[in-house]
Amino acid sequence: MKLPRVKWACRRGMLELDVLFQPFVEEHYESMSLQDKLIFTRLLECEDPELFAWFMGHEVCQDPDFAEMIIRVRGRPAA
Repeated sequence: MKLPRVKWACRRGMLELDVLFQPFVEEHYESMSLQDKLIFTRLLECEDPELFAWFMGHEVCQDPDFAEMIIRVRGRPAA
């Protein structure tokens, strides 16, 4: 997915997700591997409530690729 489309997909219905996704894409997307870009864009296809629960630590994502990407986007190791 091209960068403008990814930036558009990062615009969510929740401010909490916007403040995570938008800076991450600006700083890291273009330097990511193709595989990581695919994982990230697949992650963006998830629904906002599900993303919110994962990123805020209310639920644990069972998909290992998504779980690793969530850690990267949050910018800190998992607890």
